[in-house]
Amino acid sequence: MQRSLTERIATIAASLALAYAAAPAVAAGTAAAAHPAFKVEVTGKGEPVILIPGLASSGEVWNGTVAHYCGSRQCHVVTLAGFAGVPAIEGPLLPAVEQQLSDYIAANKFDHPIVIGHSLGGFLGMKLAVDHPDQVGRLVIVDTLPALAAIQMPSITGAQMKEMAAGMRARMESMDAEAKRSNQMKTLHAMITKQEDIDRAAGWGKQSDPATVTNAMVEMMSEDLRPEVSRIKAPTLVLGSWIAYKDYGTKPMFEQLYKTQYQQLPNVKVELADNARHFIMYDDPAWMYDRIDNFLK
Repeated sequence: MQRSLTERIATIAASLALAYAAAPAVAAGTAAAAHPAFKVEVTGKGEPVILIPGLASSGEVWNGTVAHYCGSRQCHVVTLAGFAGVPAIEGPLLPAVEQQLSDYIAANKFDHPIVIGHSLGGFLGMKLAVDHPDQVGRLVIVDTLPALAAIQMPSITGAQMKEMAAGMRARMESMDAEAKRSNQMKTLHAMITKQEDIDRAAGWGKQSDPATVTNAMVEMMSEDLRPEVSRIKAPTLVLGSWIAYKDYGTKPMFEQLYKTQYQQLPNVKVELADNARHFIMYDDPAWMYDRIDNFLK
């Protein structure tokens, strides 16, 4: 894969974190004491579905998905601490969310729930299924990869990942507010098609805690789940996007990138949308629902 393509995707990943670190957090309601790393909204009755949004996003990003699936299923829609107005917590966010999601599944006696995650949420769903393989029934990952840092250098080592993540942190923390705001809008336009959806995501970013956003992105960029996905027992559907990067590569090139990163995951199906950017649930919900519907049959 040509270097310009891999550098572009890696830059977009870092830019997403920069974009959402643009404003101080706005306090919102208190998260439940049992799971301070996230709040949950529950809708419907039936088979449980856990929906996890991405970096600095509200669970509201899944509103259309809830409307589609929560007649005969029960949706548990998560918003992570420090994002979209939910109070931040002390310490690393991703391990706390993963463990508390596992505890939430156990406490509610869910029998192999469906887990759907977008971007950072997809990474968390993946991590949950890796570390707690007997708890997840089916896994849907919307546009993320097991090792974002490896896009640019597939042979990257753990030490090199941490070095890359540290460099990203330094760049993020050195930007002034105006540069962050400018970067936010540029990045969101690359990730979402419609202006009203861009504005909605930008609003969540303004309500997010900058330190939490930075730390969460650095945590994800520092990890390599490529060898660990072999521990996942759940049948897995990976839905990706490529159209925003068409100037840097073809669809088959992107399909190969996804399949290579997920090659050690058994029972995985990878599909790439032709008309959706990173927020597939906004850009082409009908395509996403069709693939998930068929997967859940």
